[in-house]
Amino acid sequence: MISQLAGRLENVAEQSIDLRAGPFVLTILTPACDVESHRTNVGKELNLFTLLYLEGDPNRGNLEPRMIGFVTLQDRAFFELFTTVKGIGPKTALRALTEPISTIATWIESKDAKSLTKLAGIGKRTAELIVAELSGKCTKFALGEAITASGRTTKTFGRSQEHEDAIRALVALGERPIDASTLLDRVLQANPSLKGTEVIVTEMLRQRG
Repeated sequence: MISQLAGRLENVAEQSIDLRAGPFVLTILTPACDVESHRTNVGKELNLFTLLYLEGDPNRGNLEPRMIGFVTLQDRAFFELFTTVKGIGPKTALRALTEPISTIATWIESKDAKSLTKLAGIGKRTAELIVAELSGKCTKFALGEAITASGRTTKTFGRSQEHEDAIRALVALGERPIDASTLLDRVLQANPSLKGTEVIVTEMLRQRG
């Protein structure tokens, strides 16, 4: 299975891109949220984490392979989780992911079905189903953790290890990931030099109270 591709971005269409990899030009489907950023990178080298699926009706013998390209492993992992929801196949998911993955994951973890209906093709019943099936499984995506090739997670983007640990501590105490992150930002804005996970957590709890 092809899990990663690197090449020059040749063209960007509404739902796909053309990537030149050696002597081949491959048409690769892309999530809606990545289209605009791809448009600014035409002619540049691009590295994608890929996923292959078959489209069509096997009973009619017209299956066609389709490749999807993701900017990060995190995005690919979220896509695979998102498509486990009943009624959400790859094509539906590609259209629906019009917002950053961390934003969508935060809505899910916050059980905010109303915000999920902002996504293309996602109605009220589907949004409620997404929350019911995925709530509690998207914390690492909501926190913006990076996923390595081994499947392990690394520290939150733009945050130190102690900041990440402080967020985890608040989440363990029942705080929603987005609220814990906001609380940390408020604490650090008031005192940017604050150091030490325990000290930061204590201050976050004080602010929460």
